[in-house]
Amino acid sequence: MAAATQELSALTLAHATVPGRLTDVSLTLAPGTFAGLVGPNGAGKSTLLQIAAGLLPATGEVTWNDRPLADIAVLERGQMAAWVPQEARFEFGFTVRSVVAQGRFAHGDDDRGVEEALAQFDLTTLASRPVNRLSGGERQRVLLARALATDARLQLWDEPLAPLDPRHALEVLRLGRARTRAGGTLLFSLHDLRVAYCLDVVVVLHEGRLRAAGPPEEVLTPALLHDVFGVRARTAPGLTLELP
Repeated sequence: MAAATQELSALTLAHATVPGRLTDVSLTLAPGTFAGLVGPNGAGKSTLLQIAAGLLPATGEVTWNDRPLADIAVLERGQMAAWVPQEARFEFGFTVRSVVAQGRFAHGDDDRGVEEALAQFDLTTLASRPVNRLSGGERQRVLLARALATDARLQLWDEPLAPLDPRHALEVLRLGRARTRAGGTLLFSLHDLRVAYCLDVVVVLHEGRLRAAGPPEEVLTPALLHDVFGVRARTAPGLTLELP
């Protein structure tokens, strides 16, 4: 099982629909893809990510590496994919290290990669601190460290950069790029369209529908940005947005 897990990285959503929230979205991300999900508030980004992670029921089919999600046992899902929610809330005072180590549960609760994940997200000095006494950005880094500690090839993150300071946000992007260069697939939602130009693929949602998906320089046209976000855009020399 462990050997096969290293190959489980592709994601396909076929005609995924949640009434009133997402309508007939089809998307395929190949292994090695660093992808961003953008759209206005309420466009369906979190819904799509939850469907992709198997956390929200929908009509249609979700496939991980050509395997229907419904056919994959729960523990194996924990080896194949990792989910990071939008809000990092902790009701109990577990230590940072113990929360990151939760990412190894599906692998038999070993601690392989835990210390590395702590170091990657600048959490080593906080490892013994209760997570409910951390700042919002620190808590978010704990969740991201837990996700990478899973060693899952498919990573699904909901607005991971929002609570982070600039240095840690850049570090997360660097780690995400390294993960996809190693053959993984990463899809995360974001609001800063400048970040989208660092990615391989940008997926645009609007009013629960897929509007476009592809390389950022092809997808984020002034016409689309005006239609979807209601802003005027100039894309050279860098992206500039203005109110109409």
